[in-house]
Amino acid sequence: MSVEDGAYHTLLARHDAMRLRRRLLSPGGAPEETGTGAASPASDEAYDGAADQHTILRTLDLVAPFDQLITRLYEALFARHPALRSLFPASMEFQQAHLARALWYLIEHLDRPETIAERFEQLGRDHRKLGVRPAQYAAFEAALCEALRARAGERWTPELEEAWVRMLRCGVRAMVRGADSALREPASWRATVTRHQLLTPGLAVLRARPHETYRYRPGQHATVESARLPHAWRPYHLAGAPRADGEVEFHIRMTGPGGVSEALVEHTAPGDEIRLGPPKGALALGDTAGHGELLLVAWDTGWAAAKALLHQLDQQPAEPRQTAARPPVRLLLGADEPSGPYDREYVAGFAEARPWLTVVPVSAGAPGEGRYDRLARAATRSGGPTPGRALLAGPPAMVRTVASALTRAGLPAERLCHDPLPPGLHAGARPAPLPESPEAHIAYAGGEFADRPEPLEPRERSIPA
Repeated sequence: MSVEDGAYHTLLARHDAMRLRRRLLSPGGAPEETGTGAASPASDEAYDGAADQHTILRTLDLVAPFDQLITRLYEALFARHPALRSLFPASMEFQQAHLARALWYLIEHLDRPETIAERFEQLGRDHRKLGVRPAQYAAFEAALCEALRARAGERWTPELEEAWVRMLRCGVRAMVRGADSALREPASWRATVTRHQLLTPGLAVLRARPHETYRYRPGQHATVESARLPHAWRPYHLAGAPRADGEVEFHIRMTGPGGVSEALVEHTAPGDEIRLGPPKGALALGDTAGHGELLLVAWDTGWAAAKALLHQLDQQPAEPRQTAARPPVRLLLGADEPSGPYDREYVAGFAEARPWLTVVPVSAGAPGEGRYDRLARAATRSGGPTPGRALLAGPPAMVRTVASALTRAGLPAERLCHDPLPPGLHAGARPAPLPESPEAHIAYAGGEFADRPEPLEPRERSIPA
């Protein structure tokens, strides 16, 4: 970190400390006004976004294509506030795709502000690690308005701009609330790598010990930053249940040159430092009693999430009177490789000692089949009985395919659990979709857009605990 960056982060820490002090001293511990022009939290309940949603969708072609709108937005933002450029990674491709997904989520859920609040409060908590502060949302709002006017030209109207601004502020209010609710925890966690094992070419298991207590729930994921690529964060599932020594484990597939996954797989060793964002995610065991068989479906490094959930189940009480707490579990492990999923020896050893667990390896579909068709058939047992609950971890296309098959087979939606999928981009007035969001490719794509497999020698490196 440079001297300039260090001074900036010191100022951010002081700013957070002052906000926390004001929050603790204010009546009821309520957060202070943000100064962004956003209304109080209660205004989300009064906001009826359905009319704004209709207006925005009806006139969306005025600002299309969407990727050009976002490019213009960042040009305006950095022209007005050059210092903000240092908060972003050198390559803006991922950031632009991520912003596109966030805006689409706002548009598609504007008639359900409570849904936006839940998602964007988590987003605001997570954005603390980037150094984003409430005052900067005003700069973003101004840049968005400038970009909208530039794209629409003479056809732009004040009424359209007001609809976009109300939509943006609905999300910003939730993000500010989320950030304020997390003031008692670090914005990010520094961690030292303690073990780096290359399982196969381009696939590494990485363990790290956070410098401060890092609490997470099995099934959650965290964004990771390599010191080689400041401000570039990519999501990976946390493998295994929380450990007594505080170490965390990630399974990382290298997916492209020059990205975070390559830095973590190819250029990271014990003793190196990484940073972790706050844990998040919707994947969770929930109530497993009384629903029958629990189905876990994982593709490639989605196994990391399944491993965490299995460890959680394994730690539940095993007394005869409490066997309902541990249902029979069927684990479907999918992989592209003909040899099957990685980590096979560990999976086999784990299952051998646990009669409640059945493991079914599944390979990709044959030529002429969809990539995940075999997995979908295995999940539904080709028309057999449906599971009591199903938890899915892997790329969005896999989750969509298997979830659709299970739903058609009769599994109620409330018994199907997976991390949120990217907003659906439909035909018509909407622009063509951007590359699939890495945020939704949890632990599978590692946040990059291209593959670059290279022949590497297996190796393992570790330092003492």
